[in-house]
Amino acid sequence: MKFKTEYLTFHTRKPREYINITEKVAEVVAASGAREGMVLVSAMHITAGVFVNDAESGLLGDIDEWLEALAPYREGYRHHRTGESNGDAHLKNLLVHHEVILPITNARLDLGPWQQVFYAEFDGQRPKRLVIKVMGE
Repeated sequence: MKFKTEYLTFHTRKPREYINITEKVAEVVAASGAREGMVLVSAMHITAGVFVNDAESGLLGDIDEWLEALAPYREGYRHHRTGESNGDAHLKNLLVHHEVILPITNARLDLGPWQQVFYAEFDGQRPKRLVIKVMGE
């Protein structure tokens, strides 16, 4: 069994951003030497997420609007009583989740024809980490 772990750090310019990390995940898979297995891609913060979808810019805009409609930035979240002002970011994380597990087949990341891997930042403008962990043979 082979294992490889790599960490990425993001420091976004905006509070909300969606970053395509497909190529980086594929690079880590290739460097791992695993021919068959799985790769875990996980945001290490509760105000960020990881998801798989199409890289079409209109769709990414629709996803952002959908998340904002379901968990809008606003005053009054109970979480803000702690001194934080990112209650919406915690809720957006729940909607996209914090991780994905993807297949490795024939030593390559095995995605569908339009599938791409995205890091989703919901409370940015500060350093945040993500882990890529390959497990396979």
